[in-house]
Amino acid sequence: MEALANGLEKSATRFIWVVKSGTTQQQGWALQGLVLNHKAVGGFLSHCGWNSVLEGIVGGVMILAWPMEADQFLNARLLVDNIGVGVRVCEGADSVPDSDELGRAIAEFMTEGGGMKAKEKDLKEKALAAVSHGGSSMKDLDRFVEELGQLGG
Repeated sequence: MEALANGLEKSATRFIWVVKSGTTQQQGWALQGLVLNHKAVGGFLSHCGWNSVLEGIVGGVMILAWPMEADQFLNARLLVDNIGVGVRVCEGADSVPDSDELGRAIAEFMTEGGGMKAKEKDLKEKALAAVSHGGSSMKDLDRFVEELGQLGG
C-alpha cells in the first residue's frame, strides 16, 4: 500500500483511493461498473480479471495492469501488447511496484496515454455495439440458444 500511495503522490494526478478497515469478510462489494462509467474516471488499476477487464472497457477507461495469477497474465498481455489500451505496472501477487516508475506511468497514462485514449474509446464503442440489439454478441447468443433448442429435439 505504501508503494501505491507513493506512486500516486509522485504522479501529481488527482485520484480517489478508498481503503476500508476490517477483514475481507466484513467488506461489501464496490459497484465497480458504476465507478468506471463516471466521466471523472480516466484510469483503473486492475488485477486484470476478466470481469474487471470488461468493466474497464465498457467504462471507457485505460487500464493500469497488475496481473497476479492464472488468466490475468494473458488478459494483461491482450490489453497492453495486443490492443494497446493498458500499461503494465507490475506482475505477480508477491510483487510490489517501484513507486517512482509507477508515478511516471500514471502521470503519462493520465495525460497523454500514448494514443490509448482514442483506442479505448473505439474499443468501448465496439463493445457496446456488440451487445446492442442486432449486435454480434446478441446474434451469437441467439444462435447458441437455437442450437441448444435443437439438442433437445
